[in-house]
Amino acid sequence: MVKLLEWQGKEIFRNYGIPLPKGAVARSGDDVVKVLGSHVSLPCVIKAQVRVGGRGKGGALRFASTPEEARKAAEEILGSRFKDETVKEVLIEQKLPIDREIYLSLTLDRSKRLPILMGSAEGGVEIENVPDEKIFKLWIHPFAGVLDYQKRQVAKLLGLSGDAAKEVAFIIDMLWKIFQGEDAELVEINPLVVSAGHLVALDSKVIIEDDAVFRHPQYEHLQGDLTDLEEKAHEKGIAFVEMGGDVGVIANGAGLTMATLDVLLENGGKPGVFLDLGGTDDPKKVAEAFLLMSEAKPKVVFINIFGGVTRCDTVANGLVSEIKRNPPNFGIITRIRGNNEREGKEILNGIGIGSYSDLAEAVRQVVAMEVKP
Repeated sequence: MVKLLEWQGKEIFRNYGIPLPKGAVARSGDDVVKVLGSHVSLPCVIKAQVRVGGRGKGGALRFASTPEEARKAAEEILGSRFKDETVKEVLIEQKLPIDREIYLSLTLDRSKRLPILMGSAEGGVEIENVPDEKIFKLWIHPFAGVLDYQKRQVAKLLGLSGDAAKEVAFIIDMLWKIFQGEDAELVEINPLVVSAGHLVALDSKVIIEDDAVFRHPQYEHLQGDLTDLEEKAHEKGIAFVEMGGDVGVIANGAGLTMATLDVLLENGGKPGVFLDLGGTDDPKKVAEAFLLMSEAKPKVVFINIFGGVTRCDTVANGLVSEIKRNPPNFGIITRIRGNNEREGKEILNGIGIGSYSDLAEAVRQVVAMEVKP
């Protein structure tokens, strides 16, 4: 998936005519002064541009009444870490009076294989915390689109009438056009606010289907919802995903990697990061992969290699080379099978790393090392 930042999603909204507050992106304190001088009036809001929620509670969203306050807030936010993501940009927007907050989104219900329009009269909070009975769901025919009676139904469910009902009908039309025209997986506004009697999108969340990016060159340079380490791995051509547990997994091939994660979870392990070497047995790339794993700081690393095209001995050479240069501060358990298995085990044994042949036995050792104080 390609998960856009708020300001990127709002650029799409702007192109489709969805009403927005006046705003612009800033990447430094000087940028903030320029924005306030040309685009945004005070008071204003300064919002960290990250791909995770909870900015208000986490101090990554500030208000300012003077240019000095705005500059100070932006400089404090820029370069900070928010939920493992470094803030590189802030969005400066005019602060609006808010009468009501609403939730509205279009996404894909994969179980029914249909687009689904969802909304709630309670917006501005994490939608996961809103009771199900307060969220309405309308499934949309992919050829017919959102019908007029459905738009009227949405306006009624949201408690909107008059001009606001007409405005929400227009916004729904535009969300549908974005959903189809941009090949989106999700188009969400939370909150969509009533301000001075009119609807304004205060936030945006847009996720583009990455398999359709070839139709949208403007999104090709975007990395999606990646952590700093994931971006670093992407630049090196290494499949690398962080998940938050204590066990690092290095395997070769998507199938073996997923199976390894499943076996770990079944045995009580908590995968924290996994790295797929694919079909490579280039010692240099293996060393780079191990270095990335070291930066993730797992408690224990499980290396599970099946040597088909990949040779076990060259993978072992790459690991040993990096371990000698940068001795790890975590435990290592290995399981290597297949092409040049005996030679690979001998190389690992040479630096005191044993290798298991049985997956279940190896995983038990990993979990035991993970829980060890």
